[in-house]
Amino acid sequence: MQASTTPADAVPRRRLGPGRVRPIGLGCMNLSHAYGVPPSPEQAERVLLQALDLGVELFDTAALYGFGANEELLGRVLAPHRARVFLAGKGGMAGVDGKRVIDGRPQTLRRNCEDSLRRLRTDVIDLYYLHRWDKQVPLEDSIGLLADLVREGKVRSIGLSEVSAATLRRAHAVHPIAAVQNEYSLWTRNPEIAMLEACRELGVALVAFSPLARGFLSARLREVDSLAPKDIRRAMPRFQPQTYASNLQLLPPFEALAAELGRTPAQLALAWLLGQGEQVIAIPGTTRVEHLRENLGALEFSLDAATLRRLQGLIHHGNVSGARYAPATLAEIDSEDFDS
Repeated sequence: MQASTTPADAVPRRRLGPGRVRPIGLGCMNLSHAYGVPPSPEQAERVLLQALDLGVELFDTAALYGFGANEELLGRVLAPHRARVFLAGKGGMAGVDGKRVIDGRPQTLRRNCEDSLRRLRTDVIDLYYLHRWDKQVPLEDSIGLLADLVREGKVRSIGLSEVSAATLRRAHAVHPIAAVQNEYSLWTRNPEIAMLEACRELGVALVAFSPLARGFLSARLREVDSLAPKDIRRAMPRFQPQTYASNLQLLPPFEALAAELGRTPAQLALAWLLGQGEQVIAIPGTTRVEHLRENLGALEFSLDAATLRRLQGLIHHGNVSGARYAPATLAEIDSEDFDS
C-alpha cells in the first residue's frame, strides 16, 4: 500500500469541453450561498485570487448561487484574468422573487444565460450546464436552446447536472454533451451505478460536486448542532444528529489510513476520487485559503490499486446512514439511486 508522489504542476490535465483543465477546480457556491453566512467580499476575493495563483483553472458557478451574487463576485474578481480561467456556469434553476425556481423553458434558459454573461463580465461561458432538468419541459427543447447558444458563440460547450445515464444519452443525441456534474464522493457513490460507464463510453467528463461530502470527509465537522441556522445541511437526512452520529463512526479507520500515508483526510478523499477514472474532475469548495491549499495537495500524489480498494470498503453507500437529500429535493433530480 502506497501513495506515489507527483509534482502538482506535472499532473496531466483532463478533458473538459473545448479544452483541458487540472483535475481539481474550485466550486464557488459556498462563497455566496447555502452554508449559512457567506464570507466577506474581501475574504471571497482572497480565495479566488489565491486559487488562480495556485494554478486552479476551472471555476464553477451558477445563476442560483446567491441569486446572482456569486456570478457578480466572479465577474468582478476574475474578469481581469479571463484568459486564465475555464468558466463553468449553470442555468435553468435561479432565484425568482426570493425563491428557488426550476424552469427549463427555452426562453428562460436564454434569459438566464444572458444575465449570467452580464454578471460574469464575459462574452462567452466555457461550459454551461442545465442545472436541473425541468420535467415539465421536454428535455430536447432545453438542450436545443443550449445548442443554439453554442452556435451563437455565447457558450462553448454544454453540460447537465444531477441526471441519470439515460438522460445523458437522450441529451447527447440532440447535441454533444461535454460534462455531467453529479455528486460523487466516497459516501455518495451513485455515479458508479451507470454514469461513470456512460461518461467513458460517450467521452463525457464527470465533474464531481461535494467531493468532500459537504465537509464530512474533511473530518472536521464533529457536531452538526454547530451548523448555521440557514445551512442547507440542516435539512439533509445524513446530517441529522442521530444519523450523523452513526456516520461519524466511519471516520476513525479512514483518518488512520490518511495518517499512515502522511496525508489529510480531505486529500485522501480527493485522491480516491481522481483515481476513479481519467474522466473525473473534482470541484471542492471552500471559504478558507488554508483549506484551498490543502485540497490542491491531493494533486501531489496518487494511490495504488490496493489502497483504492481499501478505501472502497471503508466508506460506501452500504454503510452510510441517511439519504443525501430530503424527499422533496430527491423528487426534483434525475440521477440514479441505489434504493430505486
